[in-house]
Amino acid sequence: MFSYRHAFHAGNHADVLKHTVLIATLDYLLEKDAPLTVVDTHAGAGLYRLDGDYAGTSGEAVDGVQRLFARPDASVPLADALARYVEVVRDFNPKGDARIYPGSPFITHHLLRDQDKLKLFELHPTDARSLDANIAQLDAGRQIAVLREDGFGSATKFLPPPSRRALVLCDPSYEIKSDYTRVLDFVTGALKRFATGTYAIWYPIIPRPEAHDLPRRLKTLATKAGKPWLHATLTVKSSKIVTDSSGAKHRPGLPASGMFLINPPYTLKAQLQAALPQMAELLAQDRNAAFSVDGGG
Repeated sequence: MFSYRHAFHAGNHADVLKHTVLIATLDYLLEKDAPLTVVDTHAGAGLYRLDGDYAGTSGEAVDGVQRLFARPDASVPLADALARYVEVVRDFNPKGDARIYPGSPFITHHLLRDQDKLKLFELHPTDARSLDANIAQLDAGRQIAVLREDGFGSATKFLPPPSRRALVLCDPSYEIKSDYTRVLDFVTGALKRFATGTYAIWYPIIPRPEAHDLPRRLKTLATKAGKPWLHATLTVKSSKIVTDSSGAKHRPGLPASGMFLINPPYTLKAQLQAALPQMAELLAQDRNAAFSVDGGG
């Protein structure tokens, strides 16, 4: 079971995958002059201290972004997409160490132009308060809207935007099994409203039927709609329950995650084919580390 609050997991291997994909997608979409609207259905707190109480307790960033900052052989260049991810996170850490981790809202705002818009949804009361306070520091005015609403139920009201250009990021906690169905229902409805938008869905890869069914069902949805799709996964360790010397059984933390995109940038597959092997090698926690990238349409 995952903690609902992303602060416990900030900067982990799943964030490395998710935000590498997010940055590469934004960089592509922002090449056009027309305004872009970004909708984040589960925004979290937006900004995290990796040496704070939450992230420090779990220590997941140590095996995630902090490995990339402390690579033993920095003379080997990173693939372009992974190097770009590290560059963006470094922008929030001018002293060099990865102490601050930008969540999706801050990464997105960092890259957006004045003419673009960002719509953030967050229901968790503590995270919503933190998000409000963090966004207030940006003095972004009307460029950013923070809504304490259910992103599944409300985010489609911004689709299609006036410019008819949008990226929708959907990454709920999946603590509740119904989240898997709600993701599929949300994307189905969003595609009906705005068929040409870019949709990016993060999901955990865990021993649960719903987690394995979701990418298959999204692929079917995209194929029936006649839309191109891309599916990337990163595995860093085994998902098997281990037994210690005392006989106690321990369920491992998140072993893998995936990103599924509908209407992805045509350049993204090649970028990930170069970046994911390095990601799997650098973030591996045991010999089961692996990756995959596939696409169609």
